[in-house]
Amino acid sequence: MDRPYLDHIYLPELEKFERYAAAHTSAEPEGLRAVADRTRELSRASQMLVGQIEGRLLAMLVAMIQPRSVLEIGTYTGYSALAMADALPEGGHIVTCEVNGRHAAIAAENIAASPHAGRVEVLLGPALETVASLPGPFDFVFIDADKGNLPHYYEAVLPKLSTPGFIAVDNVLWSGRVLDAGDESEDTRALVEFNQLVVSDPRVECVMLTVRDGLTLIRKLS
Repeated sequence: MDRPYLDHIYLPELEKFERYAAAHTSAEPEGLRAVADRTRELSRASQMLVGQIEGRLLAMLVAMIQPRSVLEIGTYTGYSALAMADALPEGGHIVTCEVNGRHAAIAAENIAASPHAGRVEVLLGPALETVASLPGPFDFVFIDADKGNLPHYYEAVLPKLSTPGFIAVDNVLWSGRVLDAGDESEDTRALVEFNQLVVSDPRVECVMLTVRDGLTLIRKLS
């Protein structure tokens, strides 16, 4: 199991809680576990994996919402897309956007080797350009990409979201750095501003969860 993201305010209890939560969360399907293992072998950035608990949460959300059209911004090696694909309804489809060519190629290989090869499409290129070219509507959107562009991704996908439609945004706690008023780094300030933008937006309602590195769920209002 990956170490919790809250590493710079790390306490041993956090690891105990996450181990306990993982032990009481349904296990990853064998194919997803293989994707996770391959990612850890290939990349030093394997902490970018959503991991077992968040992967199962995404699958649970998809199972509950039953979206026919899913958009993902930030593919990495395809783990989260495949986790969601496990729960897609009949005829459901996922489009996932990735700007890194190496990551996109690895993801495409992992998807091709899965039972969901015909249900997940990887599009290479800047996500804002890709989203602009897609007609929508999308029933569910998962955003797990560069933090500086979060407000732009949000504004780009909201008009293309069905009503009701749902967005999940990852890393909203940013290893606890969103609580540090002295942290002036670009990504931290972008996340602080994004979190405030969403909670103040009358077009939506939201709930921030403390799962892993923080996950905000957003529902578009009619």
